[in-house]
Amino acid sequence: MEVYVNLKKVGGNVLLAICDVDLLGKTLRQGKIVFQIKNEFYNGGKVTVEEAVDMIENSNIVNMVGKCCVAQAIAKGYVHPEAVLQIEGVPHAQIVKV
Repeated sequence: MEVYVNLKKVGGNVLLAICDVDLLGKTLRQGKIVFQIKNEFYNGGKVTVEEAVDMIENSNIVNMVGKCCVAQAIAKGYVHPEAVLQIEGVPHAQIVKV
């Protein structure tokens, strides 16, 4: 499975954004939450989900959305299942390393 990734240097941090390919450009809504999966934030290119999750190791801040990428991050031990937010049934997780 392929996902979109975007790796950016922000100040002294490395920000990694990952989203499942079928979600790019969509807007998820649930209650007061409006979550836009914007092309300019997530689309730095396509890689396999395994490659994307491996990039977490060298990132300080990670923002991911989608069943495939979040499940893989959970399987690799980067995300605890109870830390995942569901927006319209789509998993969203963030990692901040301090």
